[in-house]
Amino acid sequence: MVLSSWGNKLLENRQLTLALISGVFLGVASFIDYRGLTEAAITLYILAYLSGGFYKTREGLKELFKERKLSVEVLMIIAAIGAAIIGYWAEGAILIFIFAMSGALETYTLNRSHKAISSLMELQPEEVTLLVEGKEKKVAIEDLQLGDAMLVKAGERIGADGEILSGETTIDEAAITGESMPISKHTGDEVFAGTVNLNGSITVTVTKKSNETLFQKIITLVQSAKEDASPSQQWIERFEGPYVKIVLLFVALMIILPPYLFSWSWEESFYRGMVLLVVASPCALVASVMPATLSAISNGARSGILFKGGVYLEELGSVKAIALDKTGTITNGKPEVTDVYIRENEEERFYQIVTSIENESNHPLAQAIVRYGKQQSSLNLIKPEQVTDVSGWGVEALIDNEHWKIGKRDFMKEDEVTSFYDEIGSILSGEGKTVVYVEDSKGLIGVLALEDTVRDTAIEAIQQMKKNGIYTVMITGDHEKTATVISNKTKLDTFRANCLPDKKVEEIKLLKEKYKHVAMVGDGINDAPALATANVGIAMGAGTDIAIESSNVVLMKNDLSKLTKAMQLSRRLNRIIKQNIIFSIAVIIVLIASNFFQYLSLPLGVIGHEGSTLLVILNGLRLLRN
Repeated sequence: MVLSSWGNKLLENRQLTLALISGVFLGVASFIDYRGLTEAAITLYILAYLSGGFYKTREGLKELFKERKLSVEVLMIIAAIGAAIIGYWAEGAILIFIFAMSGALETYTLNRSHKAISSLMELQPEEVTLLVEGKEKKVAIEDLQLGDAMLVKAGERIGADGEILSGETTIDEAAITGESMPISKHTGDEVFAGTVNLNGSITVTVTKKSNETLFQKIITLVQSAKEDASPSQQWIERFEGPYVKIVLLFVALMIILPPYLFSWSWEESFYRGMVLLVVASPCALVASVMPATLSAISNGARSGILFKGGVYLEELGSVKAIALDKTGTITNGKPEVTDVYIRENEEERFYQIVTSIENESNHPLAQAIVRYGKQQSSLNLIKPEQVTDVSGWGVEALIDNEHWKIGKRDFMKEDEVTSFYDEIGSILSGEGKTVVYVEDSKGLIGVLALEDTVRDTAIEAIQQMKKNGIYTVMITGDHEKTATVISNKTKLDTFRANCLPDKKVEEIKLLKEKYKHVAMVGDGINDAPALATANVGIAMGAGTDIAIESSNVVLMKNDLSKLTKAMQLSRRLNRIIKQNIIFSIAVIIVLIASNFFQYLSLPLGVIGHEGSTLLVILNGLRLLRN
């Protein structure tokens, strides 16, 4: 089984297979050459050249003739041929073999980075079951229309984003959020394409077409990240072409001038020219950035952090200030009941009636109260005889001929709001909470306070950012009182309240003037302009489509602690890129100087040069680990 697995991997990666075949030919040729069978050895060396150099030669010639561009591959081809001309077949074959192995390693890194896409693609079903006039019908996910009713049985993957129309179940959302614990889902709850229905048939109304689902956006984001080169990579790509031309010029001068200037023999001069061709090639420098960047992007994708390009991954490590939206970013984005005060011995009746009345409304506060009420006990909801929505104030209802009111303080009878409830309401309002009063036929029966609660991970993430020297500021459209409460809870450096979208953009511009490198985290439509203005825009995965599209990084788990991981990953990437660049340039300088003073042989030059290339690639692969 193990041998079969290795065989399949080799077939999938032909470049690695040919590199290994080249190594076999090289090994056998070296043994035969040692035994004195020179002609047979040369034949095997040629086979090592052809097998190991196939992919790199094809790549180099394509760039040379189609793109009119001199590349590192061209230098290696010339160096290997030059080594063969002066009788150094073994050294040329070693050069080809190690160069082929470094190329195979780069391809391996690229393949690892693309696994995030291929594994996601495999998670989405090709067909779903539709309910049409009560009958089941199989259709391709591409043919789904908004409003279609999908039947999803236990164990099946959901084909499109939607809302549960009927049924209850638990859903494995690991493909979207990375969380291992299944989530209980009920009628009206949102479900996502690519997630697994674990234990019960449900009917789901399609709310997004297959090409617009959150699942498809993840795939698109990962793909775009692979195609967007980082600043370091762009610099190296601009540097490579002119550098190759300079190397070829100096190789020509190394061959021509020394016989006249230093009395070298033509053979020695040509030999030194070939050594220079090998050691001056920027293979290690070229491989310093891309393998490391792709490894970091793959690492982030596995953790639910999607980078839209290497440029943003590098930039994130330089951020000195970060602005955060409040609702849906620092807070959970939906109100929750935090405090309840009820007339003595009226709890069960209070929850039953209030939950029954609010169940008739789609208002976010009403839905929060219903969720809370259902959590308190097993309630038998009562259908109100009459419900009247009084816009801006609250709701009135008639249940069992008893009149009920739910809403603001001034919506209640003045004489029913006792000093006790007034004091309680004042304290709760001062904490930035929304206070809801409830009145029955006897008077005020209770008070509820609701609040958009702070995410569990937000406080820790903000403190970690501050420890790393990053200035934190909340920019919110909410009023001053609520912003103050949230800022105090999370210990932000400062906050800006009452900010409309244009004001948020102004605040980001001011931060950029002072701190140069600024990130913005948000989730709403009103955050999109600020996300686009910041050096790095970071969207919460559950945010609006426009916020995700305007951002450069997406936190799929809606977990701010992942932002600190993303920053750590960025700093690791920048550190490894610097290590690679400094190391590769230092090796080139040492090898060139050694060659000029005739201390360096071609075999040592090959090993030093290609060995440094392998080392920088392996150093970049360290970023695959968490």
